[in-house]
Amino acid sequence: MKLTYWTHSCFCVETGAHRLVIDPFLTGNRLASVKPEEVECDFILLSHGHSDHIGDAVAISKRTGATIIAMVELAAWLEKQGARTHAMNLGGAHAFPFGRVKLTLAHHSAAVEGAYLGTPAGLLIQAGGKTLYHAGDTALFLDMKLIGELNRIDAALLPIGDNYTMGIDDAVLAVEFLRPKLAIPMHYNTFDAIMADPDDFVRKVARTGAAAKALKPGEGIEV
Repeated sequence: MKLTYWTHSCFCVETGAHRLVIDPFLTGNRLASVKPEEVECDFILLSHGHSDHIGDAVAISKRTGATIIAMVELAAWLEKQGARTHAMNLGGAHAFPFGRVKLTLAHHSAAVEGAYLGTPAGLLIQAGGKTLYHAGDTALFLDMKLIGELNRIDAALLPIGDNYTMGIDDAVLAVEFLRPKLAIPMHYNTFDAIMADPDDFVRKVARTGAAAKALKPGEGIEV
């Protein structure tokens, strides 16, 4: 599995025959390393219904034919805009051509222009013998321990920007709960309200004996 960071909470996941994009907030993102018209993918996964996570999902889906995997309320809203979707809900899992996706808890909110777009979620992606956990926008919560106990997580993608999500110290605790082989910070420095030092996160994780790496925009890593 190859993972490439496109800034904010957006990642490209390549699993051999398939390419997935998570939370494609590119247009209007001052740090974005790719343009939406450059994106080619088979599936788009959305953690929740906020504009900085839905981003360019509909435009990319219409152009490429990619299926958007999202919470049922969000999927229905996107479908009305002409996107191809697969609806899911918390705790549910489904097998796709690339592997298996399960939606986990995430403590946050979700709405766009007054439209309720379902409960936020985390994403557990299993493909090619690897397990990737994208926490979405979330506060720290104790059930992360259960997620870590039930899954051998190869890489955990965790928000560190504070204000709207976990900050660095809570994200370090999340690493202790989840016990991933590698932790990667996300959701920081895109806006003034979420400025954070990813190297500080890496250092604090290292003190716990775990491993973390901050990816630069456009940087990839083999998981």
